[in-house]
Amino acid sequence: MDNPLKHRLIDKILSTKNEEVLSAIDQLLDSVEKQSENVSLTKEQKMMLEMSEIDLQKDETISQDELDKEDLSWLNAQ
Repeated sequence: MDNPLKHRLIDKILSTKNEEVLSAIDQLLDSVEKQSENVSLTKEQKMMLEMSEIDLQKDETISQDELDKEDLSWLNAQ
């Protein structure tokens, strides 16, 4: 499919030497791609999220520091 706008933009991008402009275009395109991504979750992933919600409601969580300590303890026991 011939898209004149896309061709004009490509020509302009190819001809610019301004790194700031190229960086801005790159960031803009990255943000658009991220917004348009649809995520499909498996049944198991949905169940894990539901279990996490229950843990949050019951205040059955630990801090990142506590988790790191448990990880280190587990690694040292191996």
